[in-house]
Amino acid sequence: MEQAPGSRPDAQGSLPGCYRHPDRETGVRCTRCERPICPECMVSASVGFQCPECVRSGSGTGHAPDASTPRTVAGGAVAADPRLVTKVLIGLCLAVYLVQLAVGDRFTDRFEMIGHAIVPPLGTDHLEGVAEGQWYRLLTSMFLHGGYIHVLSNMLSLWWIGGPLEAALGRVRYLAVYLLSGLAGGALTYVLAAPNQGSLGASGAIFGVIGAFAVLVRRQRYDMRPVVALLVINLIITFGWSGIAWQAHVGGLVAGALIGYGMFHAPREHRALVQYGLCGLVLVAVVVMTLLRTAQLT
Repeated sequence: MEQAPGSRPDAQGSLPGCYRHPDRETGVRCTRCERPICPECMVSASVGFQCPECVRSGSGTGHAPDASTPRTVAGGAVAADPRLVTKVLIGLCLAVYLVQLAVGDRFTDRFEMIGHAIVPPLGTDHLEGVAEGQWYRLLTSMFLHGGYIHVLSNMLSLWWIGGPLEAALGRVRYLAVYLLSGLAGGALTYVLAAPNQGSLGASGAIFGVIGAFAVLVRRQRYDMRPVVALLVINLIITFGWSGIAWQAHVGGLVAGALIGYGMFHAPREHRALVQYGLCGLVLVAVVVMTLLRTAQLT
């Protein structure tokens, strides 16, 4: 069996546990101190991977401790809490859902994704959509949910997949993947779905996270089968059940995979330019789709 560079099994033939997370077996060791490190603790180096402590101390470099900044696989800063953004997003979605329960449909109707749905005024109340200039619905709909099962399943998926992806990308890059995937899913829904069809949920953004995570797994040459199985199951649910906005799922998945590829495969010397340039292109595509659809509906 082929092993990763710098790895070696213990005397019993099993893999050692990460020195920071003993419950996680790993076949990779820091190229400086040779301690075993799991994917969450790996800091990409010119040769192999290093642990956060060696990078922070500048061990073996001859530089001052602050001369080297720990970086993730994608070039982001290594954070003390690598799941902070994921926790904040989950907390925000749960908080908004509680507001939905407390206020009712009036709140949901005001912020869900609707393309063009003018309802004749009843007193002072009427319903408008993105075509009437309410572009904020592309963003706010990402934090709304349609029921207990909907919100819980999305938040569990975000915790399982989003946490490891955030650790590999860094906070800013991870948030860019999440938000842009959600916006892309909303824009594709706006373009392809019926104008008066309501849509809500974090699924588009989460599909983008899954797409980017699949790129990471491929980049690190881990076993792709669990990710492929997860994608297949989610796509079967997407197209097999009625009442699901498949456009948001597909749009988020494509955007997330595209941005993820740029994040993990950008050349080191132009990494930030390629990564954020690609994010900018996805945002431009969202704006163009929205403008074209608005012109068509109005």
